[in-house]
Amino acid sequence: PIKQMNDYAMTKWVGELQALNSAAMFGTETVRVRPVNAYGPHEHYSPYRGVIPAFIYKALRDEPYTVYLGHKRIFDYVEDTCRTFTNIVDNFKPGEVYNVGSKEEWEHDIKYVSDLILKYLGKDDSKVTYIESEPFTTRVKRVDFSKARRDLNHEPKIPLEEGIPKTIEWMKSIYC
Repeated sequence: PIKQMNDYAMTKWVGELQALNSAAMFGTETVRVRPVNAYGPHEHYSPYRGVIPAFIYKALRDEPYTVYLGHKRIFDYVEDTCRTFTNIVDNFKPGEVYNVGSKEEWEHDIKYVSDLILKYLGKDDSKVTYIESEPFTTRVKRVDFSKARRDLNHEPKIPLEEGIPKTIEWMKSIYC
């Protein structure tokens, strides 16, 4: 069973229920696609979502931010996500659920993400507060991408170390 730990997770689940309800009501072929921590250029800063743009925005402006230690995520660069999405129309299996995210071996802890951003910007971590855990979230999310690889030819190519600089440069063009 799915256990939603916060409002954001609940909205995702409700959206899937709406898709299932629509498929049942209208007899449409439906597929559920779950992008996992997609990031990259054109994602604007919001205080409510997106750890990567939040860290970049705060670091660019020399504002303080918090890093939760021990939290790990897999991040998928937007070009990799979009490449997979283009395969859905021709290749999906009706009723299937696809998790679309990066390679499992590219999992990183959140501190590494912050360190990578600060290193690229040539800044230290004096504005970063480190806290052991964040309430109402999962410390480590393990996600199975095998169906997306099998059916949608999902093959992430851009690791965090390449995607972060591209994202920073785009955000600099918007916020600096």
